[in-house]
Amino acid sequence: MMFKAKILLIGIILTLVITLLLSLLYVRELENGGNIRLREQASTMFKANKLGIIIPFRDRFDELLAFVPHIHSFLKNQDVHHEIFVINQVDQYRFNRGSLINAGFKEIMSSYSMIDYIAMHDVDLLPLNPALDYHYPPTDHVNHIAAPHLHPRYHYASFVGGILLITKEDFKKIDGLSNNYWGWGLEDDEFYLRLKEAKIGIHRPGNLTTGTSNTFRHNHDRTVRRRDMAKCYNQREVTRKRDRHTGLHNVNYFVKKKHELLIDGVPTLVLDVELKCNKTLTPWCLCSEYGVKNTKNLKKGK
Repeated sequence: MMFKAKILLIGIILTLVITLLLSLLYVRELENGGNIRLREQASTMFKANKLGIIIPFRDRFDELLAFVPHIHSFLKNQDVHHEIFVINQVDQYRFNRGSLINAGFKEIMSSYSMIDYIAMHDVDLLPLNPALDYHYPPTDHVNHIAAPHLHPRYHYASFVGGILLITKEDFKKIDGLSNNYWGWGLEDDEFYLRLKEAKIGIHRPGNLTTGTSNTFRHNHDRTVRRRDMAKCYNQREVTRKRDRHTGLHNVNYFVKKKHELLIDGVPTLVLDVELKCNKTLTPWCLCSEYGVKNTKNLKKGK
């Protein structure tokens, strides 16, 4: 009986000693590493949030070949779990970045429910500075990676284009982007107004050692791919205002085909999307017809 009691006592003592040693080790880790355990917990939290990269796309295959392996490696180094979605416009109309992002978001939410937040990402903008953080955005904020003080070309204060991270809840809250912007530009400026109206803050990278010339690689040749900056019909007048009629809820499109590609070993889903245009509301989806109609009107006038 005394022998069993001694064994039990020794077991209790050993347990207490081991617990004490582990406690001391934990304290030492905190003293030496500051927030080692906090970083481990943060890493676990980030792993729970999956990023869907949405790339509005048309006729830029060489840029896509450069972008996909680069962004995959960049995000892998940050331990950001992600999937890449290329929304490829295959219809006859002018490029519509806003509608493509809306369509991509809808497809992702219907088929890829594990995506927690998205990156609206230009295919020609490659991040170089590893301090650019692609993790889940702060509460009630978007994370504008391609900030005006870092973007190689656009530096005005309300600029939110290039690369922007937003939670799926906030994207739904502001009804995505306007569908009225056919051709190049201004959809981001209207998106900025949506963010402000919804009181969603804009977080931008700070304390970086790089600037406008070396934070990103802008992989775009303007002589080869000229931007479609034409303005026809009443496009200029309409697109300078806040759009309260179109957005995520009524983007009109059709997925023609899906392609599951491996680009340098990186899984990439390409969705061939046909956008639909209401020519009564946005006749500028085809400016080529504007010239023909004007010519006919001039002939009638004679």
